[in-house]
Amino acid sequence: MNTKLHAICDSQGRPINFFVSAGQVSDYIGAKALLSSLPNVDWLLGDRGYDADWFREALEDKGIRPCIPGRKQRKIPVKYDKRRYKRRNRIEIMFGRLKDWRRVATRYDRCPRVFCSAIALAATVMFWL
Repeated sequence: MNTKLHAICDSQGRPINFFVSAGQVSDYIGAKALLSSLPNVDWLLGDRGYDADWFREALEDKGIRPCIPGRKQRKIPVKYDKRRYKRRNRIEIMFGRLKDWRRVATRYDRCPRVFCSAIALAATVMFWL
């Protein structure tokens, strides 16, 4: 059973919100699920999986500037702030810290609700430590 964890974190790498989807679905599903819960920020950093015109437009409608590199098969390249994109390592560090919890890393739980609760517990401890 594969799952994909989509998360929103702050500039310090602390998790704010997350969504678990099936492993074989596109990243757009997670982007659509987390779009309404985005905090009021200036920039959103994301990887190539979140590169979609509708997502960029939705972010700009909310007053958020996207810093997402374009997919390789995109006809017209998208400009993004490469210097700012280097800060995305904080997001990867957050995922690494979540996976320090063995229960999250190995996904012992078969039920998605129980798995989400394990992630929520790990994220709560991470937020306060």
